[in-house]
Amino acid sequence: MSVQDRRNAQTDPGGMRGPRRAASPPPPPDDQPPRGRRAKSGGGPNKMRVLAWVSIGLTGVVVAGSLTGYTLYRDALGSINKKNVNEQILNPRPANSTGALNILLVGSDTRDGQGNARYGQLDARRGAGKRTDTIILMHISPNRDGAKLISFPRDSMVDIPRCKNETTGAIMPPHRDMINSAYNAGGIACTISTLETLTGIPIQHFAEVDFSGFKNIVDALGGIEICLKSGVNDKKSKLVLPPGKSVLDGEKALGFVRLRNYGDGSDIQRIRRQQLFLGKVVAKATSGELLTNVPKLSGFVKAAGQSVTMDPGLADDPEKLIQIAQSAAKMTAGDVKFITVPWGADPADANRVVWKQPAANELFNMIKTDVDIVEPEPTPTGSAKPKLALKPDQVQVQVLNGTATQGKAREVADQLTKEGFRVVSLGNYKPATGSVAKTELRYGKKATNGADYAGVVGKAASPAVTPTKGGVEPLTTEPYTSTVPAGKPVDGGKPPVIQLIVGDDWKGVKVTKVSEDVKQNTVSANQSNVCIS
Repeated sequence: MSVQDRRNAQTDPGGMRGPRRAASPPPPPDDQPPRGRRAKSGGGPNKMRVLAWVSIGLTGVVVAGSLTGYTLYRDALGSINKKNVNEQILNPRPANSTGALNILLVGSDTRDGQGNARYGQLDARRGAGKRTDTIILMHISPNRDGAKLISFPRDSMVDIPRCKNETTGAIMPPHRDMINSAYNAGGIACTISTLETLTGIPIQHFAEVDFSGFKNIVDALGGIEICLKSGVNDKKSKLVLPPGKSVLDGEKALGFVRLRNYGDGSDIQRIRRQQLFLGKVVAKATSGELLTNVPKLSGFVKAAGQSVTMDPGLADDPEKLIQIAQSAAKMTAGDVKFITVPWGADPADANRVVWKQPAANELFNMIKTDVDIVEPEPTPTGSAKPKLALKPDQVQVQVLNGTATQGKAREVADQLTKEGFRVVSLGNYKPATGSVAKTELRYGKKATNGADYAGVVGKAASPAVTPTKGGVEPLTTEPYTSTVPAGKPVDGGKPPVIQLIVGDDWKGVKVTKVSEDVKQNTVSANQSNVCIS
């Protein structure tokens, strides 16, 4: 097998991989920007992102708090609407190998249900169906000590896989369209399948909530206080607010998160306002003031339960809901991150966006490789030799492709480089029995402290790899120009070259460093105590 790593380009799930469909996308909601404004306004609107954390994370919080009163607890679980969609998902699903919890959160603009019909476009109010106002993936770490909420702009042009039409049951072939069209035609099952196919992230559960549900939840919290740099007087959202601090009830909160004519009028600024607002919601719903006030807690439990639809696997699992609640309660504001998928204008249509690569895939890899924190190893005693304290830039790596996937070695080398490792060469390795089933890490038999150097790479791999003494002979090799400066030697000698033989079980390099594109699209909940512009 010849070296072909250099020629393999990574698939771009949100980029231009084929012609757009001839059919027009469904009409946008009433706050869609005029044509030609996409370059100014930035990514697609996510006007109801507040619904996301409230509809699932906070439902779990109140379930945990209600354990002191069985009746309240029972009523909360009994009022949750349920929908089983697993059998509606037609495509292969990624395995969850990390122990993380991934929950798809959808804010629906359906006009069905009490109080929803008066929102949005006239066509929608006349029964044009439902659309996803918000698509968010909530990722709770394996240790349940941190959460990332990944927002997908609803007008992202993506490749939608084979799905079943939610109304007719007909099988829809793969096609390219806006990501929210997956929900419009195929419901939550098609949205789950689309995201799993595009990102490789397994989605275990989902939660849906509508306009009225959002208002009820905010009202049950007693309103949310915000601070504005300048006042608001907007006829479209029917919202009038003075500069400075205001407490928003459910109706005003809904107008606020849908507000466009404020600040510079851009989608990016509006998304940031929503994220800051959500940070305040999280803080209030997890406060002791709520959890120790039984009447107030009772109202919130009922509002949250009646406002959300979940899969039975989550709604009928009190232990899991409690686990989510406890993790939310112990998180500090800095542990909750709101991230919008890095985006760019669609070259085929300025009113649509595509996911910016490689930044988007780096974000997805960060989610896929999130694993439990390894317990610290015991301090060596007696004659045991202490391990070296090594940094990635002090480790030299040769990456060998042991799979049938062309370009795998270069892909992995690029990932290691971004995490600070010094990759010195690429190559191919193929045992007589075929491809390598399990990834291997090898160091030379005479390499001083070779196991220590290899161990740094092993801990960065997903799944983690235990080093083995003795190198292998590659079939082919080629140089790799490292952009990582060599770290200072720690043992006075030249560091050994560690061989990473990528096998079929390879998931990726654990991502701890994100690109500037991801950083610029990230807001922490602890940034919520500011006046909003």
